[in-house]
Amino acid sequence: MSDDRGEGKGFDRRRFLQLAGGGVVVALVGLGARFALKRDREFDYPEDLNAYLRIGRDGRVTVFSGKIEMGQGVMTSLAQMLAEELGVSVASVDMVMGDTRECPPDAGTFGSLTTRVFGPALREAGAKARSALLGLAAKRLGAPRTALAVDDGVVSVRGAPSRRVTYADLAGGAKILRVVDRRVALRAAKDFTVIGRSVARLDGPAKVTGVAKYAGDLRLPGMLYARLLRPPMHGAMLVRIDTAAAERVPGARIVQHQGLIAALHADPQGAETAVQAIRSSWSEPATTVDSESIFDHLVAVGGEPNEIAKHGDVEAARARAPHLLKSVFHKGYVAHAPMEPHTALAEIKDGRATIWASTQTPFPTRDRVAKMLGMRRDAVRVITPFVGGGFGGKSAGQQVLEAARLAQLTRRPVMVEWTRDEEFFYDTFDPAAVVEVASAADPSGRIALWDYAVFGAGARGAAPIYASPNMRIVAASSGPEIHPFAVGPWRAPGANMNVWARESQIDRMAAALGQDPLEFRLRNVAEPRLRRALEAVGTAFGWQSGPAPSRRGQGIACSIDAGTCVATAAAVRVDAATGRVTVDRIVCAQDMGIVVNPEGAKMQIEGGLTMGLGYTLAEELHFRGGDILDRNFGTYQIPRFSWVPRIEAILLENDALAPQGGGEPAITTTGAVIANAVFDATGVRFYRLPMTPVRVMDALAKSAKT
Repeated sequence: MSDDRGEGKGFDRRRFLQLAGGGVVVALVGLGARFALKRDREFDYPEDLNAYLRIGRDGRVTVFSGKIEMGQGVMTSLAQMLAEELGVSVASVDMVMGDTRECPPDAGTFGSLTTRVFGPALREAGAKARSALLGLAAKRLGAPRTALAVDDGVVSVRGAPSRRVTYADLAGGAKILRVVDRRVALRAAKDFTVIGRSVARLDGPAKVTGVAKYAGDLRLPGMLYARLLRPPMHGAMLVRIDTAAAERVPGARIVQHQGLIAALHADPQGAETAVQAIRSSWSEPATTVDSESIFDHLVAVGGEPNEIAKHGDVEAARARAPHLLKSVFHKGYVAHAPMEPHTALAEIKDGRATIWASTQTPFPTRDRVAKMLGMRRDAVRVITPFVGGGFGGKSAGQQVLEAARLAQLTRRPVMVEWTRDEEFFYDTFDPAAVVEVASAADPSGRIALWDYAVFGAGARGAAPIYASPNMRIVAASSGPEIHPFAVGPWRAPGANMNVWARESQIDRMAAALGQDPLEFRLRNVAEPRLRRALEAVGTAFGWQSGPAPSRRGQGIACSIDAGTCVATAAAVRVDAATGRVTVDRIVCAQDMGIVVNPEGAKMQIEGGLTMGLGYTLAEELHFRGGDILDRNFGTYQIPRFSWVPRIEAILLENDALAPQGGGEPAITTTGAVIANAVFDATGVRFYRLPMTPVRVMDALAKSAKT
């Protein structure tokens, strides 16, 4: 344990009890490493205290989690996992999430890790709390623990229901710390009464009625709205500035500090008027790369690739392959484009900073703010209200640093809420990428060679899911140094590119062999769970066997992501006159282990598939050097409601496996399944995403000439 200054890794016991107030407190200590996923290198879960809860005097249960709710539904699923082990109703659980003063440290909410990593820790905390409360109840009721039963927070003696005591009674006024330093028995799947049920979302009523508060909804006395002077493009340098006109705007305050130039006003429109009145000139860098030349650039500067997998003799297999299929796939940059822009409200008072922020990483954000302001970590508090979509883009927190710095300079609460223009300019983007792949099959339809290289996107989704005696998979650099502007995680980062390229190549191999694409996958897939998902989706979809292109417009694709095996089938129509691709139906089957909330899991599948329509059919950032050409939805098109097909989500039962990730797997197959369906409909293979109407028409015209 550290001292109460919050400087060490530990969580102070005295501070912990102060936060808890009255009640029975259960802390789960030292289990972070046990629950961390060995293969998830980006995840660094705290080892000192990774989950805790409080049983209040009123019998309500408060769960404190460093994770945040941004629409994915973990507020509800975590409450279910705790309620299952503790023996209470979900309705009696209150969730406190993403508050750095009250919650245990956490690396952030990303990678579909909340249920997989925090969930087991929370279940164990609930089980230990239940054990502690049963011990107290046994003394109070004068009965052995084995004679006690728990139902909705009430402990009673079996056969004598009048002999009972509530958790609230047991918790009354006491400050009892029970440290969980060893595993406890968790409930078996066959005994679940809460996990596996489609519990209504806890955040649903507030969001539907408009009561839910996002960072931009908050107001503080005396707060100022800030608009910052922005460069016209990335890499531009300020040459001259004249703020005289801006300073004449009534009520406006102009701040210049170490490159930060902002107009502040008690009214957001006043701040906008003032910042528009600032006159500035900039030196702009030379344009060296654009939306079309970026792919050659990525291959040229990618550097020495990292080896992901290798076995057999790839070079010899390439040399002897009678029919070597070589493909190059390209995908451009994609924006997160959340409905809620990056927002932060910062207040510094009495030597302490409090920041309300739309962020996926409250604790790392707190640390960055403390360093920038020259404050101790325990003097900075980040509170995360509801977040209106993140998808990986609300991890960096630039708007938080801007608001905190301005609050320090003005000594007033300051809100920085990015405009849509700023959102597109300063957001990190899903990186543009190139995949080069060569493959071959033997006469029996087995994959004999798989030689795969990805540039720009990283290795997620590139790992082998098909068996081959000769395989090489490499990934060149995906770091920021090779991109002309900031890139970062975008819902299943890298996997959308890699799965599209891999599954397109697999489809191409099946077509070259004259084999059915589903049967070809089943013949080569290495993972039994994935085979089961493929079989299930084929049956549910009503797959019609035969080689592609069949002109029916059916496609298939599969993936393993976040521990979940996913297989997807789609039916499309292609309008040759307009180039428009219409997706009529998608069936998606997932083996995600124990399903905590089936309806919530289906929502995630539906959301992932719908979002995936964007990078597949429309979303691509246009730019020239550091100049971002798409600054709003007038030119950057996201999926519309009219695009959404009939979606059938299938959850395959697998209670032998702990819950796996659900927020990202479905989106990884969307590009591939639609591209493969388009090939089946038209006979044209697409090697670049998105498949916009113009590109579809051009490809169809070229195909007609050959």
